[in-house]
Amino acid sequence: MNVRFRKYVLDFKQPSGTSRGVLRQKETYFIEIRDGERYGIGECGLFRGLSYDDVPHYETQLQKVCVALEKGNDISALCAAFPSIQMGVEMATRSLAAETPFHIYDTPFSSGKESIPINGLVWMGSLDFMRQQVFDKIEQGFDCIKLKIGALDFEQECLLLGEIRARYAADNVTLRVDANGAFGVDEALEKLQLLAQYDLHSIEQPIAAGQHQAMKNLCAQTPLPIALDEELIGVLDVADKDALLAYIQPQYIILKPSLVGGFAASEEWIRLAAARNIGWWATSALESNIGLNAIAQWTATQHTTTPQGLGTGGLFTNNIDSPLVVAHGVLQIDNSLFWDTKYLQ
Repeated sequence: MNVRFRKYVLDFKQPSGTSRGVLRQKETYFIEIRDGERYGIGECGLFRGLSYDDVPHYETQLQKVCVALEKGNDISALCAAFPSIQMGVEMATRSLAAETPFHIYDTPFSSGKESIPINGLVWMGSLDFMRQQVFDKIEQGFDCIKLKIGALDFEQECLLLGEIRARYAADNVTLRVDANGAFGVDEALEKLQLLAQYDLHSIEQPIAAGQHQAMKNLCAQTPLPIALDEELIGVLDVADKDALLAYIQPQYIILKPSLVGGFAASEEWIRLAAARNIGWWATSALESNIGLNAIAQWTATQHTTTPQGLGTGGLFTNNIDSPLVVAHGVLQIDNSLFWDTKYLQ
């Protein structure tokens, strides 16, 4: 058996703004396993500045994992503090064991018979740019829109939300917002009260992660459901996961498998959340289509009808061509299309 990794840099079609800055490129890593005629591939979706395992020796650790895999050694200790590597290994081994490398879960979605509802993602930019994105997404058939907020003037962001609601009621278009931790603790509740007038579905991570007492208080008082996102990063032990949910008591959690340690880890979060009546949905972490495909297929195994955050495959100029297609507000697999296997050399 031969195992190797390679780095791949994704280029955004246009600069994409968040409250943490503007993204122009996204680096990622692939783990490839060859065993005779069999081939498996997984993506280690490292997210610089956000991943728990964004450390200087990341590639050294990835190489150690590949060597251990090749020798058939136990890699659990090597992956324990590296959620994105754990994700890549889980994906690659499932891919290797599958009938074909990209059909890693057997579901109606994987077979192209069912689709997954997703939210249309609106990036930060000028007010006109954001407005254009919103109404373009709605015209394209999205009935759930997620807006990145927190970097522009808050009053302008509220004006845009008001403009959307003046044209589309909550019954017709669901609105989510994601602050990426941009609000200060002392202003967050007041801002949530103002945002609540626009009949929003939820807000992701209103204040920065790690402020557990403040987030607990906010979740208890909020007029608007709160979804924890960055708060889950680096919480790897099951007891710590349960303690976090028990203490903060959020309304939702957001699962990015590349950031929380893969599919088994995500399922652990789901089980703990369900026990406390906490909702969830999955989102990608700007992986290539390799990772997005696996995350979407895993999501389909969870039998959820909540719109997911899995529509990022079209953001890049050099993504790997795949059968993944976004149309009319859903993600689906079009089996008349094929993977760009020339990359897999």
